Amino acid sequence: MRLHRLEITAFGPFGTTQTVDFDALSSAGLFLLHGPTGAGKTSVLDAVCFALYGSVPGVRQTPGGSLRSDHAPVGTSTEVLLELTVGDRRLEITRRPAQQRPKKRGGGFTTEKAQTWLREYDPATRAWNGLSRSHQEIGEEITQLLGMSREQFCQVVLLPQGDFARFLRADAEARGKLLGRLFDTRRFAAVEERLAELRRGAQQQVEEGDERLLALAHRMGQAARGLGAADSSVEGRPGEPGLADAVLSWAAVARTEAREALDIARVRLDTAEARQRAARAALEAENDLAARQARHADALLRKERLTAHAPERDRLQAALDLSLKADRVAPALGLREDAERAYRAARTARERARALLAPELADAGAEQLAALGDRLREELGGLEAARRAERRAAAVAGERTALAREARADDDVLRDAANWLAGWEPRRAALTEHVEAARDAAARAEHLAGRLDPARRRLAAARRRDALAEGARVAEARLADARERRNTAHENWLDVKSRRLEGIAAELAVTLGPGDPCQVCGSTDHPAPARTTVDHVDRATEDAAYAAYTRAEETRTTAERELAVTRESLAAARDEALDGAPAGAPEPTVAELALDVDALTRRHAEAHALAGQTHGAREALARAEREHEERVAAQREAERRVAARTSRREALDREQATLDEELARGRGAFASVAEHADRLERRIALLADATGAVRAAELAAQHLKEADDRLSDAAYRAGFTTPAEASAALLREAERRDHQQRVDAWQAEAAAVADRLAEPGTAAAAALPPADPHAAAAVHAAAERALREADSVLAAARERATGLDGLSRQAAAEVRRLGPLREEYDRVARLAALTAGTSTENERRMRLESYVLAARLEQVAAAATARLQRMSSGRYTLVHSDARSGGKRAGLGLHVVDAWTGNERDTATLSGGETFFASLALALGLADVVTDEAGGVRLDTLFIDEGFGSLDEQTLDEVLDVLDSLRERDRSVGIVSHVGDLRRRIPAQLEVVKARQGSAVRLRTGGEALGG
Repeated sequence: MRLHRLEITAFGPFGTTQTVDFDALSSAGLFLLHGPTGAGKTSVLDAVCFALYGSVPGVRQTPGGSLRSDHAPVGTSTEVLLELTVGDRRLEITRRPAQQRPKKRGGGFTTEKAQTWLREYDPATRAWNGLSRSHQEIGEEITQLLGMSREQFCQVVLLPQGDFARFLRADAEARGKLLGRLFDTRRFAAVEERLAELRRGAQQQVEEGDERLLALAHRMGQAARGLGAADSSVEGRPGEPGLADAVLSWAAVARTEAREALDIARVRLDTAEARQRAARAALEAENDLAARQARHADALLRKERLTAHAPERDRLQAALDLSLKADRVAPALGLREDAERAYRAARTARERARALLAPELADAGAEQLAALGDRLREELGGLEAARRAERRAAAVAGERTALAREARADDDVLRDAANWLAGWEPRRAALTEHVEAARDAAARAEHLAGRLDPARRRLAAARRRDALAEGARVAEARLADARERRNTAHENWLDVKSRRLEGIAAELAVTLGPGDPCQVCGSTDHPAPARTTVDHVDRATEDAAYAAYTRAEETRTTAERELAVTRESLAAARDEALDGAPAGAPEPTVAELALDVDALTRRHAEAHALAGQTHGAREALARAEREHEERVAAQREAERRVAARTSRREALDREQATLDEELARGRGAFASVAEHADRLERRIALLADATGAVRAAELAAQHLKEADDRLSDAAYRAGFTTPAEASAALLREAERRDHQQRVDAWQAEAAAVADRLAEPGTAAAAALPPADPHAAAAVHAAAERALREADSVLAAARERATGLDGLSRQAAAEVRRLGPLREEYDRVARLAALTAGTSTENERRMRLESYVLAARLEQVAAAATARLQRMSSGRYTLVHSDARSGGKRAGLGLHVVDAWTGNERDTATLSGGETFFASLALALGLADVVTDEAGGVRLDTLFIDEGFGSLDEQTLDEVLDVLDSLRERDRSVGIVSHVGDLRRRIPAQLEVVKARQGSAVRLRTGGEALGG
């Protein structure tokens, strides 16, 4: 993969479009990406990652964060374009994240969805062809072409040195997590988990089968209770060997004993059945004899009762015969009673109606009363016109009252409208002035807000400036002290080294023996070997002096770097604190800037509060204008109603005069026409009631006389002397039914007694001795109990035998089913323990995933060693170790071999500078291995982020030589760093410049600067 061109627009700190020509930078093989803190060096790498994968590296992606630049003009879309070559395909990727843009119509903003374009260059036509605009399709295409996920890309292309330094010092578990993420060994972990799941599943199946087998044994033990030797069950736990054989053997014994018990129960049941049949026959014979003797005694007793009630039966029969004769007179009796009741009611109604009439009409007949009612009806009909006039007069009066009420309401409306409209113009002017004031305050608040944010930034910058100034003074003092200590340590080391060189002959002479060749001249004769003096210095003292000098040098370098960073931050803070000040103006103090911020904050708050009333002021003005329109409309409507009401009142006055004349004629001597008509209607109603009552009384008297005649004639024909005698002989329906039922019951009882006494077996049974059914019943009950007990014993024996047979078959089937499951469980459990590192066969207790990662780590260590030896002048070598540490599992150990001492030690013991170039070598080696793992995709462009400040000049030269050697493989390496020496050593540079309007990039190749 080789990068060609990157265009960044409104992304991160870049407000405008910036172009990075990677072809120009890569031509030198090694290029530098530098700039002040916060300028956007890392944002360039983020843009590359965003173009490829649609998101920035995980450590810099905050939830809910926005990729859009705060410096970007409104209307400029955030966009990243990357042109690159993967394999033999030249591609162009353009991405726009989801972002806010101004609405095309109206004010405000709307959210624009994320967009992606992928194009490919066709060398034949020299044109770009569009491939896709789908996020998912483009993401899958890029991932497939690169062969790496976003995490792998960020780890092997954007080499984060801090991560690999932690990797060197991490334990096996932390290394496993990083390697697992890079090499995607999740499939091996999935194999471990799958085998563990299979082992748990097989174990569960075996244990469940054993539990079912034990449950069957327990059920067979319950079924076999009471069988003597088999009255027990198999004891054991799931998984125990020999459990199946024990269950099957015990089941066979239980089945044999159950069959023997079944045969004995059958014999006992046959004997009990024979005894029960004999007892039942004896009981039935005794019960029959007792029943016939009881029937004969009962028949004699009933015959005696019938003889005693014979006179009563004769009396009832005579009453029934006489009632039959009186039934022929009953209709005439009923008619006479109805006529008499009607006559009494009619006479009472007549007397009541006459009492309501005038005294002179008390004895008047029906014809006279009817004639008087007709005359009054004629008089009432003449009053109908007057009644209509009276009703109309009442309606006219009500309408005049309503007109008066409406007139008063309209007067109130006109008065209120006039009063309100009189103050309209001053009110409208005041509301309009309030709206204008709120609008001005909104503009003023917006202007003050634009001044307030820069003022706050200047205040914060001034505070940082003062703190950094103090920090710079402290750093200068620390640097001076470090330089002094370094010079002292350097002089001491040179002195010690010089003294050791002076006594080196004596040091060499110590190792000489008789006949040994001299290491200087080669002679085997040593006539005068040198002797050590009092001030002799050995190698250990020289190494200690050199180590002290090295530590002092590192301290000085660190102090210089800290001072440079502090001065750079101090300069940036001073520039930001002077932002917007005239040229040559003195630096403002924190107090002055704080006063300006407080004043702007107070003025902004006042303007913002007043601007917040804009909506309310507009609403108040709109409500007042609507009320003005409503008041004017109400005033006009009221005036119209007043005019219409005047003409209506005049018409009602004329109609009222006409009605008064007609009412005077219809009232007569009464207060009103209605009172006159009501009086006539009441008299007419009384006369009508009296007329009807008189006529009804006359008719009822005639009907009563006719009923008396009919009753006398009917009684004579029926054979009664008087109607009263016939009435006394009548029986009510209930009495008649009672008499007839009693006579019929006596006759039925007499017939039944005669039939029973005539039965042949009853008389014979009465001559025999009394029967004793209780004794026979006791014998029969004892036989029944014995039969039930025998049947229950047989059923229990049969059920026990059947149950044991079924349970035995189930146990045999379960044993056959568990055989393959046990074999499968043993095989899977062995594999799961082996891959999980818990098996005794796995001597190093390495999990499968750890084993694979250990192989990858061994490859990475081998690839890293080739560069580490060159960076360390052949001193250090990285080796993989699979030794166990304590009780932990082995496989992911990483050690460094020091050629100076020949010792192998942990990578966590490396110093700061050693850790840097070791982690750099490890990162480059890991990039090679992951590249090979990704299918051989070449990574022609790499980036290294920070870490070079911890190196001395000699080591820095060696590291740069190693990086520069990557050009032999046609690679280009971009270094992201603050170190000033790198600017002098690396001619190809991409500088990120920080400004108020947003950052910009500048390309330098061999001293030539090109604008971004």
